[in-house]
Amino acid sequence: MDQLKNTNTLFHMNDYQNYLKKIETCEVNRPFCRHDIDHFLSVARIASIKTMEAGLNFSRDLIYTTALLHDIGRFVQYQDKTPHEIASHQLAIPLLKTLDYTDDQNNLILEAILNHRNPKAQGFSKLVYQSDKLSRACFCCPAEKECDWSREKKNLTIVY
Repeated sequence: MDQLKNTNTLFHMNDYQNYLKKIETCEVNRPFCRHDIDHFLSVARIASIKTMEAGLNFSRDLIYTTALLHDIGRFVQYQDKTPHEIASHQLAIPLLKTLDYTDDQNNLILEAILNHRNPKAQGFSKLVYQSDKLSRACFCCPAEKECDWSREKKNLTIVY
């Protein structure tokens, strides 16, 4: 049985692949962290570890789907300045309708996407927020000195 059935379905969707390509095109000269499949999978893996550590009951499929969608609207932000959490939320709605999640699960995913930049997020959204921040390898980034993240916010040691 495929434990990541929805995640794999999402990843292979034409629309999803097109969004990834648009982000890649927009970030081709970006010296800072990229919003690519490596980032999405890092967020998912950290969220999965944190879920296990906390004894929470979020499925890996739900976690991975959320991670794959949380920044998918980055290209929209580059194009017209719409905050990417809002663009990602809007792009995720039709994609989620084709997957096998309940309405409650879809709402949980969409709420996490909207709140993945909100330090006051709670529950599953907080897990995604924390995992997103922890996924950044500032400690070995060649552009770390030019990054506008504060020193306190940067990951200067390996945590996950």
